[in-house]
Amino acid sequence: MAGPNSLLDNMLSEAGMSRQGLAVRVNEAGARQGRVPRYDHTAVARWLRGQRPRAPVPDLICEVLGAQLDRPLTLADIGLDTAEDDSAVPAPLPIFVSRTTSMWRSDHLQRQELWSSPIATGMDAVRPVWEWENPPIDLDLSSQGDRHVGAKDVRTLHDARRHYEHMYRRAGGVATHARVAGFLSQQTTPMLYGTFTDGVGRELHRAIGGLTAVAGISAYDAELHGIAQRYFHQALRLAKSSGDRAFGGYVLALLVNQSLALGDPRQAIAFSQAALRTAGAAVSPALRADLHVMQAKGYALIGDAATARRAMHEAERAAGLIGSGSEPAETSYVQPGLIEAQMSEALISLGDLRPASEFAAASLEAPAHARGRVNRRATAATLALRAGDADQAAILVVDMLDHAQGMESGRLTHRFRQLRHSLAGHQSVATHDAIDRLDRTLELLA
Repeated sequence: MAGPNSLLDNMLSEAGMSRQGLAVRVNEAGARQGRVPRYDHTAVARWLRGQRPRAPVPDLICEVLGAQLDRPLTLADIGLDTAEDDSAVPAPLPIFVSRTTSMWRSDHLQRQELWSSPIATGMDAVRPVWEWENPPIDLDLSSQGDRHVGAKDVRTLHDARRHYEHMYRRAGGVATHARVAGFLSQQTTPMLYGTFTDGVGRELHRAIGGLTAVAGISAYDAELHGIAQRYFHQALRLAKSSGDRAFGGYVLALLVNQSLALGDPRQAIAFSQAALRTAGAAVSPALRADLHVMQAKGYALIGDAATARRAMHEAERAAGLIGSGSEPAETSYVQPGLIEAQMSEALISLGDLRPASEFAAASLEAPAHARGRVNRRATAATLALRAGDADQAAILVVDMLDHAQGMESGRLTHRFRQLRHSLAGHQSVATHDAIDRLDRTLELLA
């Protein structure tokens, strides 16, 4: 399977068995079949990281764990079913749910195999987007389980999404990530295995998708990019099962933003095009503006100035329509001044500093939540440095740090380090004070 095998990890935890204990029991089971396996805890660690052991070891693992749990286990139960792992075939919804809830538990327990997982690239990164765009669709989401799930549960999930979104904006992703992962593992998982109708199931998947997206955002902000990408892919699959194309477009905007942050502008452009193409008229003006302006940033980074400017024009046109129609709750991040700040960043990449300054100034004048104020001042400071005004940049940096008090964010810390590096070559009272403040802040966040 691709990435850490959270299903096997969770089966080990449920059985109360250590890695060395599993290795010893697999060796003993193999010896009873006339084989002489010599596995140890390092082999089990490789299996947990995603390596598939050769036959008949997967069957031996099922035998050993099944005996400990006093129930039969299949290869799918331990994440080693080769048929279900065929990456060319979308996983059936029950398999997706099992893998997803297992990952939530592994994240909540901070399993090292998951936390150190790399980000997927190539077809592994593109496939979830392709599957969202194309059939088959989920015809019936009804479920029979141990507890009734209804409208009250769906409301609870929407309330949780809003709560953790506000927490992320105030405190950053480092603190928020652990909280939302715990809520998904402990509170949300039982809902997915409950009893509900198809209609409630679609509302449930939509609500869980929104909460999963926040989990991805907080993981991204904590610089856990591999985990963040998995959450975004899960949210995209939940968007498909819920039937909400607009929400799927929002999730793709999150993947676009991550692609830009990781230095892959071509993938960002492709994902933004997929969102606009597939969600179509369902995309709200705010989301359309954000997708177009991030597309402009992508084109600017690859040096295609003409196409970048066309995308910026589309972003401005969409921004002018914000407020004319209904917006999903998730697009509340597109606050006044956000598009202008993004425009400024695209123009900085193109080297057009005068219009970039105008957009940056407009973004600073607009109201924003605390995190938005920090990011906008970081952009304005970067622009001032590019324009040769280090003292103005220093003033903006100090103001930025005042607004960042109480936040723990890997992404913001990255921006602080970049600004510290850029200021280091300038010698003045203002830049010295700004560097001192940055050093003290970075020491706290280390």
